[in-house]
Amino acid sequence: MDPHDAMETVDAMESRPLRWVDHHCHLPADLDAARSLVEGARAAGVVALVDVGCDLAGSEAAIERARRLDGVHATAGVHPHEASGGIEGIEALARSGEVVAIGECGLDFHYLHSPAPAQREVFAAQVELAVAVGLPLVIHTRDAWRETFDVLAACPSPVAMVFHCFTGGPDEAKLALDVGGYLSFSGIISFPSADDVRAAATLCPHDRVLVETDSPYLAPVPHRGRPNRPELVPVVGAAVAEVTGMSLAEVAACTSTNAAAVYGVALHGAES
Repeated sequence: MDPHDAMETVDAMESRPLRWVDHHCHLPADLDAARSLVEGARAAGVVALVDVGCDLAGSEAAIERARRLDGVHATAGVHPHEASGGIEGIEALARSGEVVAIGECGLDFHYLHSPAPAQREVFAAQVELAVAVGLPLVIHTRDAWRETFDVLAACPSPVAMVFHCFTGGPDEAKLALDVGGYLSFSGIISFPSADDVRAAATLCPHDRVLVETDSPYLAPVPHRGRPNRPELVPVVGAAVAEVTGMSLAEVAACTSTNAAAVYGVALHGAES
């Protein structure tokens, strides 16, 4: 591309209203409260949201909200905390045509709310389900990086894998990228103690980076200590921009494009 044309492209991108995707949030059960959060997010430039299921009932509720709220999409999955209950009913939701991903699922050995063997079994089952239905996989991993990669190595690879709320450092980032994963950064990237996460963000290719809120959890600085909201995903994006040297517009553009590609969702209300 001619340098002059490239500069015009950047200038045009900077002049457009920024659009964002919060590809990982947990909307409240109350529909009016969820609608209010979605409207607040829309006003902040969030053009699509993915409401993430953590068990059968939560996945069914997310699907119902997605039916009723424009620009909201649902996933179906069983969180490692809930692994003791198995995944009965999740396959039917996965095959319903109403979800955009399987998960969140994975391993969490920090709390061990479910025994490690049950977590491994349920995680592997959901990896295989994602492959069977051709949907991306949303991965939660905490204090279980080696075991997470062991499960993934023993299973076929889904069409895409998102390491949600990435909490690793450069070594874990390289492993996740090597298996084709996307790194999703939450408000943690703005926490003073998160040097490893920031170091990981600096080596993540632009076509593999995502941003999320994980609301109502993990509000970014300076909102830490209060309930998180999808409208704060641009604040997360600003922290990514500061770390990586990208402009805010570049972060918004690449993360929204990546999310749309991973989840197959339209960027609601976005310019062409």
